[in-house]
Amino acid sequence: MTEWAENISRAILQTALPRRWAHTRQVAAVAERLRPVLREDTDLLTAAAWLHDIGYGPALASVGYHPLDGARYLRDVERADGMLCRLVAHHSCAVIEAEERGVAAELIAEFEPAPPYLADALIYCDMASGPDGQPMTVAERLAEITNRYGPADVVSRAIARSAPLLTAAAGRVRQRIAEHDAGHEPGCPGKVLAAAVC
Repeated sequence: MTEWAENISRAILQTALPRRWAHTRQVAAVAERLRPVLREDTDLLTAAAWLHDIGYGPALASVGYHPLDGARYLRDVERADGMLCRLVAHHSCAVIEAEERGVAAELIAEFEPAPPYLADALIYCDMASGPDGQPMTVAERLAEITNRYGPADVVSRAIARSAPLLTAAAGRVRQRIAEHDAGHEPGCPGKVLAAAVC
């Protein structure tokens, strides 16, 4: 699944949007590093990491909101796994920006949110990569997004609303990593990562 996802992402982003491609490569690399804690869900998460921003591709733009456009492409053209489509559709608290853009009803009607522990993990990966693929903390990433778009932009408004949720989600993943590194068997993946609310 991950090789397939990488190939789709490369075809859509590498030439048309090289900065977005650099960001995506780093997000996928971070996802792969979560294998010790996500175990059997790692391939799904890594595929979602490769595909989370394909909706920015000019050929995919429909409503002009990349999580929805990307998830629709995966569902309708690629006939992708439903959970993968859900992860792409709702990545990084996408419903909040969808509200700002007036497309939340479409997003919610078409794609159910992913399980919280997977949503948290994708947030962690997305927030760890800057626009050129450089590693970032969550605080740096949130500031970078606001600076890049400007405070009045719809993206910045959504980030301001979702920042506490994004920060908390990344914190839950860091906690799970710390538990694993300390030698504690975390048990069910949802135990630590079950509280995402976006």
